[in-house]
Amino acid sequence: MGPSQAVGELAPLAGTREVAPARTLEASTAAPHIPGLDGLRGMAALYVLLFHCWLLTFPGFPANSGPVWTAWMMYGRLAVVFFLVLSGFSLALSPARKGWQLGGTARFLRRRAWRILPPYWAALAFSLLIARYVVPASHFGPPNRSSLLVYGLLGQDVFTAPTPNGAFWSIAVEAELYLLFPALLLIRRRWGAMLLLASVTLPVIARGLLAPHANPTEGLNWLTPDLAPVFVAGVVTAGIVTASERIRGLPWHWLSALAALPPLALIVTQGSVWTMHHSYWMDLAVVPAMALLLAALTTGHPTPLLRLLATRPIRALGDFSYSLYLIHLPIVMVVIRKLAPHFVPSGVPTFLLTLALSVPLSLLTAWLFARYFENPFKRTRSWKAMLGTGRQKGRAAEGT
Repeated sequence: MGPSQAVGELAPLAGTREVAPARTLEASTAAPHIPGLDGLRGMAALYVLLFHCWLLTFPGFPANSGPVWTAWMMYGRLAVVFFLVLSGFSLALSPARKGWQLGGTARFLRRRAWRILPPYWAALAFSLLIARYVVPASHFGPPNRSSLLVYGLLGQDVFTAPTPNGAFWSIAVEAELYLLFPALLLIRRRWGAMLLLASVTLPVIARGLLAPHANPTEGLNWLTPDLAPVFVAGVVTAGIVTASERIRGLPWHWLSALAALPPLALIVTQGSVWTMHHSYWMDLAVVPAMALLLAALTTGHPTPLLRLLATRPIRALGDFSYSLYLIHLPIVMVVIRKLAPHFVPSGVPTFLLTLALSVPLSLLTAWLFARYFENPFKRTRSWKAMLGTGRQKGRAAEGT
């Protein structure tokens, strides 16, 4: 049985049986934990951090003007694609176990807003201060009132404004997909996985083929179309949790490796410039490998990767990966634009200094940020519950 047959067989197995954020990114109701997912988020967020260290050091992107040994850091967009696959997967785990029932659209959206928006708004305030008074985050100059309005309301995928933080574009895309999520589950529940995939993916493919030279160019806005099938692939893959033992027993990790070969071959043979200029199609090309990897982890494979993801540092990194994604870029920009020029020449020396300073500083800041602006909203569901938790801690402290 091939991978396409296996996915097709998952369709009628829409059974009944969440996980936490993407952190661009996560699920909204408690459920048995699938090992490795938090670690994957953490590693993806760390890769985005390394990508921005590289991107801001070496000019000429998407060409590689840095050393050959840094070329693997150039593909930060693919990490965001992975975040979206993982987000769709995580959000769909609980509905998949419950016959693809969401449990109320208003309830879902309220919980998503509670989980995602407070740390995002706190990171927006931090980014606005850095971009306004320390170093601009955009060639359009420092953020202004329109920046506050557009980014505060998550409208950056539709409206243009000087950005306070270049990493925020994906948060708006994520929010748009959250709004679509109830409708996606309805299609999955009534008509199955294959129709859901087809209804979202085929229009995106048609749009791509009808574009000049069959390659849509991306502007500053409307980044969502080719990313919707990415998210849906994660939703469909969540069906693995209720699949039969025969389906779960397939070598999903080897299928994932096999699916990774074509896009990897394109990247190696065509180079970074071609790859980035064809990101519309590359986003779609890498998704099967990512989705199959999630299916593999859900079924307990590959064991070495699961062991790595289960280590304490990786799990800890995953726990504050959303915060790391939100706040790392202003820190990197301050190091590269304000500190490095005073101490080292441009190029590799600046890159090495940026790694030495930005990585630990971003990790420490993100950990502290998560403690005060993310974790309280991750562990409670309302202001009442949060205040109650605070009072309980206060009484406990008084008792000691």
